[in-house]
Amino acid sequence: MVLMIIQLLIVLAALYVGSRYGSLALGAISGIGLAILVFGFGMTPGTPPTDVIYIIIAAVTCAAVLQAAGGMDWLIQIAERALRKHPDHITFYAPICTFLLTVLVGTGHVVYTLMPLIADIALKKGIRPERPCAVASIASQVGITCSPIAAAVVAFTTISAANGFDITIPQVLIVTIPACLVGLLAAAACSYRRGKDLDKDPEFQARLQDPEMYKYMYGENATLLDKVVSKEAKASVMIFLAAILAIVILAACGYKTVKMNLVIQIIMLVAAGLMIILCKAKPAVATSGKVFQSGMVAVIAIFGIAWMADTYFSNYMDLIQNSLGGLVGKYPWAIAFVFFLVSVLINSQGAVVVAMLPLAYSLGIPGPILLGVLPSVYGYFFIPNYPSDIATVNFDRSGTTKIGKYLLNHSFMMPGLVSVIVSTLVAMLISSLIY
Repeated sequence: MVLMIIQLLIVLAALYVGSRYGSLALGAISGIGLAILVFGFGMTPGTPPTDVIYIIIAAVTCAAVLQAAGGMDWLIQIAERALRKHPDHITFYAPICTFLLTVLVGTGHVVYTLMPLIADIALKKGIRPERPCAVASIASQVGITCSPIAAAVVAFTTISAANGFDITIPQVLIVTIPACLVGLLAAAACSYRRGKDLDKDPEFQARLQDPEMYKYMYGENATLLDKVVSKEAKASVMIFLAAILAIVILAACGYKTVKMNLVIQIIMLVAAGLMIILCKAKPAVATSGKVFQSGMVAVIAIFGIAWMADTYFSNYMDLIQNSLGGLVGKYPWAIAFVFFLVSVLINSQGAVVVAMLPLAYSLGIPGPILLGVLPSVYGYFFIPNYPSDIATVNFDRSGTTKIGKYLLNHSFMMPGLVSVIVSTLVAMLISSLIY
């Protein structure tokens, strides 16, 4: 038992140090932890999550080519028009827009383009930007468990099938999409009157007295509406949407000739190829874009983290089953707390699913319950070090979206907790009714 605890501390230390460095360090430093477990303690190496990694590479490649073709700008323009048409309710519309973009593209990093627009619209309307900005950042990550091409969803279906719970991607989305939307609406409602109005906020009013600060906050008009969108850019969006639709239809129809993880990879690569040939998307632009770079970082993170975690848990599976079997047998939904806490550490929903779902199944937790707690794999808002949250703080020129003095009293805590708790409860209800 002492040796098991020492090895667990090594795993946690690798995750902690990796999170301190950020970016691809999580995966690389997890490799150091893996090496210590294997070469230092003689553990049998676990299985690297190659299937999930291949899917992420294919999906990220397709989304990056879409960005290079200009299709991402068109999607952002559509979202901006919706936001500017209803500025009074931007606290509700902003998270819906970032959520839908993530569902379509499979990554939450599209928020970087839309967030300056959200902050600008709110500020010019006299709405405290923290209200829509914080919940919109949360929504951009919540959408991952609702995207048919996101690693977390694909990994859930793949691992579940291997453990006797044969479920398709559309069946997962039937549960997660309505549950997460309800959770986001609850978070938006809680944010609607959050904080002091700008005209009653002494800190904001003090900033207004500085002419340079006033110019910084109000001087620029963030917009993409004046950008000309080419017909090739629009065509790239059509190709991308057709690819997603094809994946959903094949999964819904129970296509079995080729494994679904391979189907997704093939269709994503075909779509990327068509956009390069027909829509003039430049590969060099795609690989230098934010979507591709952040996606490849996710690949490395999942590679290292999931391999290290699988090595540890697989070597102690019998002991873990004996120790936790009674608890999860009586309270199987308690696995949601484990998912959430692991996510706080490793900053990746896909990695949480790949690393922890096999353990959950080995403990005898039924598939429908695991589907119900799927929204709980998002917990990395808890410590505000995730790129989208940091970027949101910087995009809000009013200074109302911030990280507090005591680290955990930040703008994302309340909407994050409300969204995850409500989404998980609703998902458990829907899953129990359907399955």
